[in-house]
Amino acid sequence: MDLCDAYNKRANPHLPIHRGLWPWRVIAASVCGTRHEQKGQPCQDTHCWNVLPERVLVVAVADGAGSAPLGEVGAVIAARTGVEAIRTHIAQPWRPEDDEHSKLLLSDALKAARMAIEVEATMREVAVRDLATTLILVAATPEVVSAAQVGDGAVVVGEHEGNIIALTSPGSGDYINETTFLSASMALDTMQVTIWRGGIAHIAVLSDGLQMLALKMPSGVPHVPFFSPLFRFVASAIDERQAQEQLMAFLRSPRVRQSVDDDLTLLLATLMK
Repeated sequence: MDLCDAYNKRANPHLPIHRGLWPWRVIAASVCGTRHEQKGQPCQDTHCWNVLPERVLVVAVADGAGSAPLGEVGAVIAARTGVEAIRTHIAQPWRPEDDEHSKLLLSDALKAARMAIEVEATMREVAVRDLATTLILVAATPEVVSAAQVGDGAVVVGEHEGNIIALTSPGSGDYINETTFLSASMALDTMQVTIWRGGIAHIAVLSDGLQMLALKMPSGVPHVPFFSPLFRFVASAIDERQAQEQLMAFLRSPRVRQSVDDDLTLLLATLMK
């Protein structure tokens, strides 16, 4: 169990899968890719999430750089700090109807995550790039989804009418498979921030390991046959633990692994009726 696993369990103790004060049903998993397994390396993907009493879903997905010796550490610190920063800010409270306020909330959380990585690098006496990671942050109510991203991966929304829309897309550099990490000096200049309003039914947040299966590249348009069954799956889930095991089995299935060998993270959230 990494620190984000521990955070998820502490922040969402015995989260009921039925609607009540919690309108969101969340099923999420991060699994190690075959390339890292063969090399005996840890999973460098992680995710954190929390459902607040204000009916706000807060999500972070981070992917540590494979070239960074402490990429998995950077990912955990960035994801955990990002969620905590949003949770603390929303307590002030957050004004989701104000787009500029939402953008400031997300950009401040990205800055807090970057600062936390810098502090960790100083404590370990290593370069900040040794903890390089991407970071996606989401703050959602039943009426609005706010998303921010540095690096690759994506945030996708499913509408009640069945439309599936990408809110962010993989951030790439000048070359294929190149991306910007939160540790880079220009990271915050490249961040994507999107505020979306509509008939929200589902949210998906994924790391770059899945983007070739889940998105039509290079456009980043969601691949409907990938998302539709997954949205139906989380909407019909009865037992949260069993559903998480099923999601992990899907991510480890031959169907997925024959296409990708990278670490994989997928977080699925459904707004319950």
